[in-house]
Amino acid sequence: MEHFLSLADLTPDELRRLLAQALELKAEWKAGGNRPILKGKTLGLLFQKPSLRTRVSFEMGMIHLGGQALYLSPFEIQLGKRESVPDVARVLSRYVDGIMARVFAHSDILTLAEYSSVPVINGLSDYNHPCQGLADFLTIIENKGVDLTGRKLAFIGDGNNVATSLLFGATLLGMDFTIAGPPGYELPADVWAQGERFAAISGSHITATYDPHAAVAEADVIYTDVWASMGQEDEAEERARIFLPYQVNEDLVAEAKPDVIVMHCLPAHRGQEITDGVCDGPHSVLWDQAENRMHAQKAILARLLA
Repeated sequence: MEHFLSLADLTPDELRRLLAQALELKAEWKAGGNRPILKGKTLGLLFQKPSLRTRVSFEMGMIHLGGQALYLSPFEIQLGKRESVPDVARVLSRYVDGIMARVFAHSDILTLAEYSSVPVINGLSDYNHPCQGLADFLTIIENKGVDLTGRKLAFIGDGNNVATSLLFGATLLGMDFTIAGPPGYELPADVWAQGERFAAISGSHITATYDPHAAVAEADVIYTDVWASMGQEDEAEERARIFLPYQVNEDLVAEAKPDVIVMHCLPAHRGQEITDGVCDGPHSVLWDQAENRMHAQKAILARLLA
């Protein structure tokens, strides 16, 4: 790996090795602490969008591995406005050992990687969210086992960047994937086509439906996300009306397998896409999932910077 930009850039073996390393680093941390394999290394954290989990998990991951992180706020960099994206990449490469960027446009991630001489990690873009996806599959294998063949992941909601990474990860690992959302909010055609190519190799079955009840039938995992992401605030009221039938509530969860786990990348808009009863209920793994951002990202950092 030269960069970490999308799960689609990985082979199935590379993805499995990252997950195995994340499990090892998590076990090592819980047993008393990680070895300082990144001593003397610095990760630049470049933010256009704020985030609780992304910033804290990367900073703590670097600290646990013996390195340090440098936070760069949206006001300091103004990526592509105050300074061009290629110039930011060239300058930061002279100062830090790696760059994590959380941006609006995926094209900015690609440009950073093109002009950077150090590894670039996609902390989120409008196209996908690979760090979240890696943490999600770490959480799934902790609960459902390493072999996900025949297991079913049901995503309920918008065909967004999180759903994109889940489709890629599931089809790379041989897990079945179903997405249910309203007409007009499907995954992009090119994303679905890539998922079909991976599924043809791994044996996954992928399905798109407008029926959330059909989607969760026999599901091992139910996953949802906010109906209006950052930057879509002007659509929030309309989306709340359109997505109301896709709320993950206790009745919907009861239609899946008895041991189904429920996931959400957070922050959750309780009472909209998910209810309090599900967030805090017996099927929820939301807080393990949030913690696993740190452990999954340690594996990425170790692979790129150690």
